[in-house]
Amino acid sequence: MSKTIDEGLISTLIRRLEKLATSMEKASVAEYIELYRNPRRIIYLNFVAGVVRGFGIAVGFTVVGAVFLLLLTRLASLNLPVIGDYIAQLTKIVMERLATAP
Repeated sequence: MSKTIDEGLISTLIRRLEKLATSMEKASVAEYIELYRNPRRIIYLNFVAGVVRGFGIAVGFTVVGAVFLLLLTRLASLNLPVIGDYIAQLTKIVMERLATAP
């Protein structure tokens, strides 16, 4: 009886090891290990990732800012009292700054 338990245990272990090996291949563990052995590559990849993130943030901020200005312009064209006063104050502040700029 212990012989059948041992065979069952061994077959279970073999299946789990095969599953683990497959999971490691899917996760590309060997590629990660190779990547960490080459610090210059890590620095290069992190630099490129940072540049791309920065570019994405800049483009995203530009798009959001443009949409905000478009909405603000549309609201200004409706001549709403509160929005109109706000835009008038904003325009006055900008004009004063431009006049005092060296």
